[in-house]
Amino acid sequence: MKRRPSAVNALFAVDKPCGMTSHDVVGVARRALSERAVGHAGTLDPDASGVLVLGVGQATKLLGLLTLETKAYEASIRFGCRTTTDDAEGAPVAIAPVPSALADHEAASTLVGSLPGDVDQVPPAYSAISVAGKRAYDLARQGEEVMLAPRKVSILRAELLSVASYDAIVTWRVFLEVSKGCYIRSIARDLGEDIGCHAHICGLRRVASGSINQDLCLSLEELQAGGVQAVRDAMIDPVAALGLPVRELSAQEQVAAAQGKRLARGPEPLSQGDHVCLVRQGQLYGVWEVRGSQLACATNLVRGVEGVRYGSARKS
Repeated sequence: MKRRPSAVNALFAVDKPCGMTSHDVVGVARRALSERAVGHAGTLDPDASGVLVLGVGQATKLLGLLTLETKAYEASIRFGCRTTTDDAEGAPVAIAPVPSALADHEAASTLVGSLPGDVDQVPPAYSAISVAGKRAYDLARQGEEVMLAPRKVSILRAELLSVASYDAIVTWRVFLEVSKGCYIRSIARDLGEDIGCHAHICGLRRVASGSINQDLCLSLEELQAGGVQAVRDAMIDPVAALGLPVRELSAQEQVAAAQGKRLARGPEPLSQGDHVCLVRQGQLYGVWEVRGSQLACATNLVRGVEGVRYGSARKS
Protein backbone atom coordinates (compact mmCIF):
# COMPACT_ATOMS: atom_id res chain seq x y z
CA MET A 1 0.00 0.00 0.00
CA LYS A 2 1.32 3.41 -0.95
CA ARG A 3 1.91 5.67 2.04
CA ARG A 4 -0.21 8.80 2.14
CA PRO A 5 1.57 12.16 2.08
CA SER A 6 2.28 13.60 5.52
CA ALA A 7 -0.23 16.09 6.84
CA VAL A 8 2.70 18.26 7.96
CA ASN A 9 6.34 18.46 6.88
CA ALA A 10 8.30 20.37 9.48
CA LEU A 11 11.10 20.54 12.01
CA PHE A 12 10.08 21.11 15.62
CA ALA A 13 11.52 20.63 19.09
CA VAL A 14 10.12 19.00 22.20
CA ASP A 15 11.09 19.28 25.84
CA LYS A 16 12.02 15.67 26.60
CA PRO A 17 11.12 14.66 30.15
CA CYS A 18 13.42 12.62 32.34
CA GLY A 19 12.77 8.89 32.29
CA MET A 20 12.12 8.60 28.55
CA THR A 21 14.48 7.62 25.76
CA SER A 22 14.68 9.77 22.65
CA HIS A 23 13.01 6.90 20.78
CA ASP A 24 10.15 6.96 23.30
CA VAL A 25 9.56 10.62 22.43
CA VAL A 26 9.49 9.77 18.71
CA GLY A 27 6.81 7.17 19.49
CA VAL A 28 4.68 9.76 21.28
CA ALA A 29 5.05 12.12 18.30
CA ARG A 30 4.07 9.41 15.82
CA ARG A 31 0.87 8.68 17.71
CA ALA A 32 0.02 12.35 18.26
CA LEU A 33 0.48 13.14 14.56
CA SER A 34 -0.80 9.81 13.17
CA GLU A 35 2.40 9.72 11.15
CA ARG A 36 5.14 7.08 10.88
CA ALA A 37 7.70 9.40 9.27
CA VAL A 38 9.06 10.99 12.45
CA GLY A 39 12.69 11.02 13.58
CA HIS A 40 15.03 12.89 15.90
CA ALA A 41 18.40 14.64 15.58
CA GLY A 42 20.89 13.82 18.31
CA THR A 43 20.11 11.79 21.41
CA LEU A 44 19.44 12.60 25.04
CA ASP A 45 20.09 10.09 27.80
CA PRO A 46 16.90 8.81 29.50
CA ASP A 47 17.81 10.66 32.71
CA ALA A 48 18.35 13.96 30.89
CA SER A 49 15.64 16.42 29.95
CA GLY A 50 15.39 19.29 27.51
CA VAL A 51 15.71 20.17 23.85
CA LEU A 52 15.20 17.31 21.39
CA VAL A 53 14.83 18.26 17.72
CA LEU A 54 12.35 16.21 15.68
CA GLY A 55 11.37 16.11 12.03
CA VAL A 56 8.11 14.90 10.53
CA GLY A 57 7.37 13.97 6.92
CA GLN A 58 9.81 15.43 4.42
CA ALA A 59 11.70 17.12 7.27
CA THR A 60 13.09 13.74 8.37
CA LYS A 61 15.47 14.07 5.38
CA LEU A 62 17.00 17.13 7.04
CA LEU A 63 17.85 15.51 10.38
CA GLY A 64 21.18 14.15 9.13
CA LEU A 65 22.06 17.54 7.63
CA LEU A 66 21.58 19.54 10.83
CA THR A 67 25.00 20.36 12.19
CA LEU A 68 23.86 21.40 15.69
CA GLU A 69 27.56 21.89 16.33
CA THR A 70 27.11 23.30 19.83
CA LYS A 71 24.96 22.18 22.74
CA ALA A 72 24.20 23.98 25.98
CA TYR A 73 23.32 22.30 29.26
CA GLU A 74 22.51 22.95 32.89
CA ALA A 75 24.17 20.17 34.87
CA SER A 76 24.31 19.19 38.51
CA ILE A 77 27.71 17.76 39.52
CA ARG A 78 27.91 15.84 42.80
CA PHE A 79 31.31 15.30 44.42
CA GLY A 80 32.67 12.45 46.49
CA CYS A 81 31.66 9.47 44.36
CA ARG A 82 32.40 8.07 40.92
CA THR A 83 29.90 5.65 39.35
CA THR A 84 29.98 3.03 36.62
CA THR A 85 27.92 5.24 34.29
CA ASP A 86 29.33 8.61 35.43
CA ASP A 87 25.80 9.60 36.47
CA ALA A 88 23.44 8.85 39.36
CA GLU A 89 22.07 5.71 37.70
CA GLY A 90 25.34 3.83 38.02
CA ALA A 91 26.74 1.88 40.94
CA PRO A 92 29.45 3.56 43.04
CA VAL A 93 32.97 2.47 42.11
CA ALA A 94 35.08 4.95 44.08
CA ILE A 95 34.40 7.19 47.08
CA ALA A 96 36.57 9.95 48.56
CA PRO A 97 36.14 12.78 51.09
CA VAL A 98 35.14 16.12 49.60
CA PRO A 99 37.42 19.12 50.31
CA SER A 100 35.52 21.77 52.25
CA ALA A 101 36.72 24.39 49.75
CA LEU A 102 34.34 22.99 47.13
CA ALA A 103 31.42 24.36 49.14
CA ASP A 104 32.83 27.89 48.80
CA HIS A 105 31.11 29.71 45.92
CA GLU A 106 34.14 31.79 44.98
CA ALA A 107 36.50 28.80 44.92
CA ALA A 108 33.98 26.73 42.98
CA SER A 109 33.44 29.55 40.47
CA THR A 110 37.19 29.75 39.86
CA LEU A 111 37.41 26.01 39.18
CA VAL A 112 34.43 26.09 36.81
CA GLY A 113 35.89 29.09 35.04
CA SER A 114 39.01 27.06 34.26
CA LEU A 115 37.09 24.44 32.29
CA PRO A 116 36.75 26.09 28.83
CA GLY A 117 39.21 24.96 26.19
CA ASP A 118 40.00 22.07 23.86
CA VAL A 119 40.39 18.71 25.60
CA ASP A 120 41.05 15.09 24.71
CA GLN A 121 38.00 13.52 26.30
CA VAL A 122 37.38 9.81 26.89
CA PRO A 123 33.64 9.12 26.45
CA PRO A 124 31.76 7.22 29.17
CA ALA A 125 31.84 3.43 28.88
CA TYR A 126 28.03 3.56 29.04
CA SER A 127 27.55 5.47 25.78
CA ALA A 128 26.09 4.80 22.34
CA ILE A 129 29.49 4.77 20.64
CA SER A 130 29.97 1.78 18.35
CA VAL A 131 32.73 -0.69 19.27
CA ALA A 132 33.29 -3.47 16.71
CA GLY A 133 29.69 -3.13 15.58
CA LYS A 134 28.20 -3.10 19.08
CA ARG A 135 27.10 -0.24 21.33
CA ALA A 136 29.52 0.48 24.14
CA TYR A 137 26.72 0.45 26.72
CA ASP A 138 25.67 -3.06 25.64
CA LEU A 139 29.22 -4.34 26.11
CA ALA A 140 29.50 -2.59 29.50
CA ARG A 141 26.20 -4.11 30.67
CA GLN A 142 27.53 -7.56 29.72
CA GLY A 143 30.45 -6.99 32.06
CA GLU A 144 33.03 -6.48 29.33
CA GLU A 145 35.76 -3.89 29.78
CA VAL A 146 35.17 -1.03 27.35
CA MET A 147 38.20 0.93 26.22
CA LEU A 148 37.20 4.02 24.23
CA ALA A 149 39.70 6.25 22.48
CA PRO A 150 39.86 9.90 23.52
CA ARG A 151 38.39 12.44 21.13
CA LYS A 152 39.08 16.12 20.70
CA VAL A 153 36.17 18.21 21.98
CA SER A 154 35.73 21.79 23.13
CA ILE A 155 34.21 23.31 26.24
CA LEU A 156 33.16 26.72 24.98
CA ARG A 157 31.59 28.27 28.09
CA ALA A 158 31.33 27.28 31.72
CA GLU A 159 29.57 29.19 34.49
CA LEU A 160 28.78 28.27 38.07
CA LEU A 161 25.08 28.78 38.80
CA SER A 162 24.87 27.63 42.41
CA VAL A 163 26.52 25.57 45.15
CA ALA A 164 24.65 23.33 47.59
CA SER A 165 26.20 21.59 50.58
CA TYR A 166 24.41 19.21 52.91
CA ASP A 167 25.86 16.63 55.29
CA ALA A 168 29.30 16.77 53.60
CA ILE A 169 27.73 16.29 50.16
CA VAL A 170 28.59 19.11 47.76
CA THR A 171 26.71 19.69 44.51
CA TRP A 172 27.41 22.32 41.89
CA ARG A 173 24.86 23.45 39.32
CA VAL A 174 26.70 24.68 36.23
CA PHE A 175 25.95 26.02 32.75
CA LEU A 176 28.05 24.41 30.03
CA GLU A 177 28.22 25.14 26.31
CA VAL A 178 30.15 22.45 24.47
CA SER A 179 31.01 21.22 21.00
CA LYS A 180 29.24 18.37 19.27
CA GLY A 181 30.32 14.99 20.67
CA CYS A 182 31.28 16.29 24.10
CA TYR A 183 29.95 14.28 27.07
CA ILE A 184 28.87 16.23 30.13
CA ARG A 185 29.24 13.05 32.20
CA SER A 186 32.90 12.90 31.19
CA ILE A 187 33.41 16.54 32.19
CA ALA A 188 32.09 15.77 35.69
CA ARG A 189 34.14 12.57 35.97
CA ASP A 190 37.36 14.27 34.87
CA LEU A 191 36.76 17.29 37.10
CA GLY A 192 36.36 15.01 40.10
CA GLU A 193 39.56 13.15 39.24
CA ASP A 194 41.49 16.40 38.82
CA ILE A 195 40.32 17.65 42.21
CA GLY A 196 40.97 14.24 43.77
CA CYS A 197 37.55 13.45 45.21
CA HIS A 198 35.61 11.88 42.29
CA ALA A 199 32.33 13.22 40.87
CA HIS A 200 29.31 12.28 38.78
CA ILE A 201 26.31 13.94 37.15
CA CYS A 202 23.14 13.87 39.23
CA GLY A 203 20.98 16.03 36.97
CA LEU A 204 21.18 17.15 33.35
CA ARG A 205 19.09 19.41 31.15
CA ARG A 206 19.85 20.42 27.55
CA VAL A 207 18.78 24.05 27.15
CA ALA A 208 19.92 24.54 23.53
CA SER A 209 20.87 22.43 20.54
CA GLY A 210 22.59 24.59 17.94
CA SER A 211 20.39 27.65 17.42
CA ILE A 212 17.33 25.86 18.84
CA ASN A 213 16.72 26.67 22.50
CA GLN A 214 14.25 25.52 25.12
CA ASP A 215 11.92 28.47 24.46
CA LEU A 216 11.05 26.90 21.08
CA CYS A 217 10.08 23.54 22.57
CA LEU A 218 6.67 21.95 22.81
CA SER A 219 5.88 19.93 25.90
CA LEU A 220 4.71 16.39 25.20
CA GLU A 221 1.33 17.35 26.64
CA GLU A 222 1.03 20.22 24.15
CA LEU A 223 2.03 17.92 21.29
CA GLN A 224 -0.48 15.27 22.30
CA ALA A 225 -3.30 17.79 22.76
CA GLY A 226 -2.64 19.85 19.62
CA GLY A 227 -1.28 17.33 17.15
CA VAL A 228 -0.50 18.72 13.69
CA GLN A 229 -1.62 22.24 14.60
CA ALA A 230 0.70 22.30 17.60
CA VAL A 231 3.63 21.43 15.33
CA ARG A 232 2.64 24.12 12.82
CA ASP A 233 2.42 26.69 15.60
CA ALA A 234 5.90 25.78 16.91
CA MET A 235 7.74 24.70 13.75
CA ILE A 236 11.37 25.71 13.33
CA ASP A 237 12.68 27.58 10.30
CA PRO A 238 14.55 24.82 8.42
CA VAL A 239 16.84 27.29 6.62
CA ALA A 240 17.90 28.93 9.88
CA ALA A 241 18.45 25.49 11.44
CA LEU A 242 20.62 24.39 8.50
CA GLY A 243 22.53 27.68 8.46
CA LEU A 244 22.80 27.70 4.66
CA PRO A 245 22.32 30.47 2.08
CA VAL A 246 19.03 30.69 0.17
CA ARG A 247 18.23 30.44 -3.53
CA GLU A 248 14.70 31.64 -4.31
CA LEU A 249 13.10 29.55 -7.03
CA SER A 250 10.84 30.64 -9.86
CA ALA A 251 7.78 28.48 -10.56
CA GLN A 252 9.62 26.91 -13.49
CA GLU A 253 12.70 26.17 -11.40
CA GLN A 254 10.55 24.56 -8.71
CA VAL A 255 9.18 22.10 -11.27
CA ALA A 256 12.72 21.32 -12.43
CA ALA A 257 13.92 20.87 -8.85
CA ALA A 258 11.06 18.47 -8.09
CA GLN A 259 12.43 16.32 -10.92
CA GLY A 260 15.93 16.48 -9.45
CA LYS A 261 17.30 18.47 -12.38
CA ARG A 262 20.34 20.68 -12.24
CA LEU A 263 19.83 24.43 -12.03
CA ALA A 264 21.93 27.29 -13.29
CA ARG A 265 24.33 28.41 -10.60
CA GLY A 266 23.70 32.10 -11.15
CA PRO A 267 25.72 34.97 -9.66
CA GLU A 268 25.77 33.68 -6.07
CA PRO A 269 29.14 34.04 -4.25
CA LEU A 270 29.48 30.30 -3.66
CA SER A 271 32.41 27.89 -3.90
CA GLN A 272 32.61 24.38 -5.28
CA GLY A 273 30.91 21.91 -2.95
CA ASP A 274 28.93 24.57 -1.11
CA HIS A 275 25.27 23.84 -0.37
CA VAL A 276 22.30 26.13 -0.84
CA CYS A 277 18.63 25.94 0.22
CA LEU A 278 16.04 26.08 -2.56
CA VAL A 279 13.08 28.11 -1.31
CA ARG A 280 9.76 29.22 -2.74
CA GLN A 281 6.77 30.80 -1.00
CA GLY A 282 7.85 29.97 2.54
CA GLN A 283 8.84 26.36 1.92
CA LEU A 284 12.16 24.59 1.52
CA TYR A 285 12.18 22.36 -1.57
CA GLY A 286 15.68 20.99 -1.42
CA VAL A 287 19.35 21.39 -0.71
CA TRP A 288 21.47 21.61 -3.86
CA GLU A 289 25.27 21.50 -4.18
CA VAL A 290 27.54 23.70 -6.31
CA ARG A 291 29.11 21.58 -9.06
CA GLY A 292 30.92 23.54 -11.72
CA SER A 293 28.62 26.17 -13.18
CA GLN A 294 25.48 24.43 -11.91
CA LEU A 295 23.60 23.47 -8.78
CA ALA A 296 23.04 19.71 -8.45
CA CYS A 297 20.59 17.84 -6.22
CA ALA A 298 21.88 16.78 -2.81
CA THR A 299 18.56 16.40 -0.96
CA ASN A 300 15.25 16.68 -2.79
CA LEU A 301 12.17 17.74 -0.80
CA VAL A 302 9.46 17.41 -3.43
CA ARG A 303 6.53 18.31 -1.17
CA GLY A 304 8.48 20.99 0.66
CA VAL A 305 9.29 21.61 4.32
CA GLU A 306 7.24 24.32 5.97
CA GLY A 307 8.34 27.17 8.19
CA VAL A 308 10.81 29.23 6.14
CA ARG A 309 10.84 32.81 7.35
CA TYR A 310 12.85 35.12 5.15
CA GLY A 311 13.84 37.35 8.05
CA SER A 312 16.07 34.59 9.43
CA ALA A 313 17.28 33.19 6.09
CA ARG A 314 20.52 34.28 4.39
CA LYS A 315 20.05 34.90 0.68
CA SER A 316 22.78 33.62 -1.57
